[in-house]
Amino acid sequence: MSQEIRPEADFQAHLAEGRFMILRAKGSGRCFWPPRVAEPRTGDTELEWVEASGEGVVYSTTVMRPRPPAAPYNVALIDLAEGARMMSRVEGPAPEDVAIGMKVRARIADGEDGPLVVFDPA
Repeated sequence: MSQEIRPEADFQAHLAEGRFMILRAKGSGRCFWPPRVAEPRTGDTELEWVEASGEGVVYSTTVMRPRPPAAPYNVALIDLAEGARMMSRVEGPAPEDVAIGMKVRARIADGEDGPLVVFDPA
């Protein structure tokens, strides 16, 4: 490995800089999520961080209904344009209106524990 990959720390550092980055294996060119030290399936450790386009499509979604007074929210799997699939949420529409096949765009939001990636309808 040409440089040490620290998956979670590096990802959070990129988000803090306002950049949504994902890992890509140099050998196969495949991007994957979540960040880790080796490519799934192959174990390749020659990885590089690349900027994600932010474009995606909802693969699946569900509505979470916490106890009141907390508001319902959605949890969605998003297929990124780069080929990786990530879990996040779609903000803007009512949770029930988030649909499979909906085109979305990533945005870095402020979370309770620091920046995180959420999606808005495209």
